[in-house]
Amino acid sequence: MKNTASIFTKITLSVLIAGSIAACNKPQTTGKQVASPSTDKETTVFINQDTLLSKYEYAKDVTKKMQDKGKAAQSDIGGRQQTFQQEVAQYQKNATTMPADQRQTTEQRLQREQHDLEGYQQNATAAFQNEQSTEAGKVYDKIADFVKGYSKEKGYKLVLMFSKANPTVLYGDPSLDVTSDVIKRLNDAYAKEKK
Repeated sequence: MKNTASIFTKITLSVLIAGSIAACNKPQTTGKQVASPSTDKETTVFINQDTLLSKYEYAKDVTKKMQDKGKAAQSDIGGRQQTFQQEVAQYQKNATTMPADQRQTTEQRLQREQHDLEGYQQNATAAFQNEQSTEAGKVYDKIADFVKGYSKEKGYKLVLMFSKANPTVLYGDPSLDVTSDVIKRLNDAYAKEKK
């Protein structure tokens, strides 16, 4: 009985292995038409994000606007810090000649001002980051909306985004790169918006 079970197990295992090998060698059919490489070329393209963002006028305008706002915010905070540091230097210069109660009052006032300055700096930084995120979202939405229509017009099924900072696509055949056409059309649309 034990010998029969062992033979049965070996036969079953042999059939499973043979079936697996046959299945691996047989082309898989799922009932769907498998796209050929030439069809993929016509329906899958990519856009170079680095090039797009450096040449798309709207993205450049948003970047410049945010850089200007960032410099203005830094200048504002720097001016406030400089004023505070001058007050501290003035206090330190006069501290030895001040009465104890006036010295204590001045120190408390300077501590409050320092706390207020730190709070102002944190709020300004958070507000700038929120605005920067909002503006980046607007750029993304504009590009995504355009690409939807563009893909429909050209018959593309998949549009990938390539970027050196986030290299999810390591290589794309140059014939699949539609970046130049997308930039031209986006800039044309943006020029019309600006008028």
